[in-house]
Amino acid sequence: MLTRRTQSSYPKMSIPGLSDWLQTPQGRYLLEWEQAAFDRTVADVFGYYAVQIGMTELDFLRANRMPFRFRCMASAPAEVLAHEFELPFASASLDLVLLPHVLEFSPQPHQVLREVERVLVPEGSVVLSGFNPLSLWGVRRVGARGSGEFPWKGQYRSAMRIKDWLTLLGFDVQAGRFGCYAPALGAAKWLDRWRVLDRAGSRWWPVCGADYMLHGVKRVRGMRLITPKWRDERRSAKALSPVAQRNGGGEITKSED
Repeated sequence: MLTRRTQSSYPKMSIPGLSDWLQTPQGRYLLEWEQAAFDRTVADVFGYYAVQIGMTELDFLRANRMPFRFRCMASAPAEVLAHEFELPFASASLDLVLLPHVLEFSPQPHQVLREVERVLVPEGSVVLSGFNPLSLWGVRRVGARGSGEFPWKGQYRSAMRIKDWLTLLGFDVQAGRFGCYAPALGAAKWLDRWRVLDRAGSRWWPVCGADYMLHGVKRVRGMRLITPKWRDERRSAKALSPVAQRNGGGEITKSED
């Protein structure tokens, strides 16, 4: 499946501040929703090979049942060391690719998606998450972007834009998920008080959550599933068997072809 040897000399695709931020109330709040959303999405994706690219400190493939699941990143911890925009996998070799917040912090987000499209088998899935600029967290990012701290320094892109990118590459995008409607507050007690917005947000302003998740399925034109021709076989067998016919007097007679 690997097309070239991985190299430990790659420059790191690390996200400075990620590990520390995940320990904050904001990080735990977002991770709680995102882990549950990944679990629900990947649980019903089947195949043989699944890879998580980025945020390899976390296991977003834990609910998936594929026999071969591994992590890929330019720095440890990961089973495969490689750039996210230069994947060392053969074309049409993977069934599932996860991209947790990769597009916000990669220097080549378009190339990342092109590589994902290349390595996925037909009907393979990509599941990605991202920060939503059309949210309270997006408003906070506008004011804090100059600080250079995680997660405010990323390039936030709306779910609609990412959906357009996927569509151009031939993906059929399933219904998206949005979550984390509370403001980006620093104190745990205030985040807990604002969690009421999580219940109201999904109903009244569903596309304004701070975090979103999209599931795309790779479609290949001209392909169709080949199913057994049971119906045609039954029709042929019926044509060769004696046919009961009703004559004009109401009696049942048998005629053979």
